[in-house]
Amino acid sequence: MINADRLWDRLMQLSSIGTQEVGGITRLSFSPEERAAKDLVTGFMKEAGLSVREDEVGNLIGRKEGTNPNAPVVLIGSHLDSVPSGGNFDGPLGVLSGVEALQTMNEQGVETEHPIEVIAFTDEEGTRFGYGMIGSRGIAGLLKEDELVSRDEAGISIAEAMANVGLDPAQISKAAREPGSVKAYVELHIEQGKVLESRDLSVGIVSGVAGPLWLKFILEGEAGHAGATPMNMRKDPLAAAAEVMLVIERQAARQEISVGTVGKLQVFPGGVNIIPGRVEFTLDLRDVDIQVRDQVEQAIMAEAEAICAKRGVKLQVELLQRINPAVCSEEIRSAIQAACAAEGLETITLPSGAGHDCMQLTELCPVGMIFARSKDGISHNPAEYTSKEDCGNGAQVLYRTVLSLASGK
Repeated sequence: MINADRLWDRLMQLSSIGTQEVGGITRLSFSPEERAAKDLVTGFMKEAGLSVREDEVGNLIGRKEGTNPNAPVVLIGSHLDSVPSGGNFDGPLGVLSGVEALQTMNEQGVETEHPIEVIAFTDEEGTRFGYGMIGSRGIAGLLKEDELVSRDEAGISIAEAMANVGLDPAQISKAAREPGSVKAYVELHIEQGKVLESRDLSVGIVSGVAGPLWLKFILEGEAGHAGATPMNMRKDPLAAAAEVMLVIERQAARQEISVGTVGKLQVFPGGVNIIPGRVEFTLDLRDVDIQVRDQVEQAIMAEAEAICAKRGVKLQVELLQRINPAVCSEEIRSAIQAACAAEGLETITLPSGAGHDCMQLTELCPVGMIFARSKDGISHNPAEYTSKEDCGNGAQVLYRTVLSLASGK
């Protein structure tokens, strides 16, 4: 059995890094707070008896060797970075549960044929640069040096931020794992929704992960005096944007699983008495079915173009990222199901609307995910909470699942 008390204590220690006066934690990628979190978790990994290193994209890796040095590795992972004023469990639960699982194996003298690594992936959230999953992209061989150009609000690019913490952007290709070198990837994560809570279930088995499509809409009209420009003579990009946002809401709501979110809006020049001349906003569109997501995107674009044409507003749309949905492996789902049964835990299978690092690894290896119940379904919020019992149950299921996959049977 894993040590739920130790796991909880480590979660609470980690939650003290990056705390904000307004509540929650902020640990952005390549920041001093992220560095402090990595240093703390490095200590936990060493306590667990793991060898520890950081790769060329900044992934923190703890390794337990297997009895067969040539066997492909089983990976456990999640992330330590957060959204601004985020919660204590999104990411850290998966990393620290992985550490706990391997420490339990070492303490009990459990050996596996396959080596096992627990990874704290770099910048899963994408908050700082609007370009996420940097670490998992790197391991999957999907990260290219010419893609490290996105900048944060201070104008610092990903490449510059990496260089500032001692990483060499020209070396990122060395983080990529060779084909056949990874047997499986398993992640424990909080659900970030209410399904498990509504069913009074502690853990769930993830069927697949919805693929996020991020777009930036740029609408250009004509700035003017708010008092001197008649309503029928305006080319107001903000009014057009408002219409487009309602289209996004309506089109996404027509589907069973699709979700569309406008999370960032900027109005220029931004005066109380000035008709805006330019408006920019983002769209986060997701579905577990890529064909459905693409159909919703096309419907939104057609209506947006018609709205802007009617209002005399120029429309430009930039692609920020397009990630395909990920389907979880039947083999890993079966292993998770068996682990739940061994623990006497009733469970269900459900999709993930939130994105996770496994989405980048599907071409490298089979992937699977375990969900732990979220109180009130709240996440990316200081009120985010998963109970000690549910954290322990999730970690115990992770332990059994990884042990099964790494045993070589």
